[in-house]
Amino acid sequence: MSLGFGLLSAQLRPGETDWSRAYDETVRVAVDAERLGFSSVWTTEHHFVDDGYMPSLLVVSGVIAAVTSTIQIGTGVVLAPLHHPLRLAEDAATASLLSGGRLTLGLGLGWMGVEFDGLGADMRRRGKAMEEILQILPQAWSGEPFHHQSDVYRFPELAVRPAPSAPITVLVGGGAEPAIRRAARLADGIFSNATADRFLDQVGWVRDECERIGRDPAEVQIHHYSVLLPGSSTDQAWDRYAEHVWHMQWKYSDMEASATRSGSPPSAPELSEGRSKLRARSTLAGTGEEIVASLLQLQEKAAMPVHFSARSYFPTLEYDDQFELMQQLAEEVAPHL
Repeated sequence: MSLGFGLLSAQLRPGETDWSRAYDETVRVAVDAERLGFSSVWTTEHHFVDDGYMPSLLVVSGVIAAVTSTIQIGTGVVLAPLHHPLRLAEDAATASLLSGGRLTLGLGLGWMGVEFDGLGADMRRRGKAMEEILQILPQAWSGEPFHHQSDVYRFPELAVRPAPSAPITVLVGGGAEPAIRRAARLADGIFSNATADRFLDQVGWVRDECERIGRDPAEVQIHHYSVLLPGSSTDQAWDRYAEHVWHMQWKYSDMEASATRSGSPPSAPELSEGRSKLRARSTLAGTGEEIVASLLQLQEKAAMPVHFSARSYFPTLEYDDQFELMQQLAEEVAPHL
């Protein structure tokens, strides 16, 4: 089986105040994902959101490492410019050691001004910050003294410890061409949730950048995640999960406003005429056979190995329903990838 599961976000449900429930369930999902045979489990980061959208991915990754033994643990993604690179290197090395080398570190730029303002980072320099972070991390994980003096980060000669016992795979998330080309130059791969046409453009940018710098494109891992909704038919899958997909997507538009909101998180506005637009997003709904056919077609067009993950964790689903969705994907989709 080669299908990952996520993105775990530890969000409260509308009207809820029980943070412990959200984190207990996050860990439970990871344990069940391993038990069901998923190849990886992924977390996702934001800050200051009223529903508590997970801010501390590497802390949670360490806990997941302690309660699992085989599943790969990925961050999808750590918002790298919001973290000092040496602290990020330390935390990632620690999580990797605790997991026995099962950590994949996905990094992204971030896009919310309130996060950059609140954490004292410069949003205008986030691209340059990412460039430097991707250069700093391999040196930090070597365990040997090094120094860095550049536009965003400056620190004296020092050695970062602990050092991971094995190389940590670093992926870059994002959709823009500069981010994808940066990944091809400086990282181990990309972590994309682009629509099919856009994803194929991204694969093309990877190939082109590798040719430009003389890198074998086979060295670059291609990860793609999308919302997968299993059901007896496309309509039945949408009927069952549309409200949960809508809440997940709507919340992104509400995040910055929620940073100064008191009280428990609200429900999303009612989904009505937006349902057809919702279906047009990067979502595959239908029978397991139909989902598999779409994913394999995407891989064939990419003409490169693609690691697929299901973004099918919905905080608004009750756990029994969430587990049923996971089980359907594990039984009907994953074995055929």
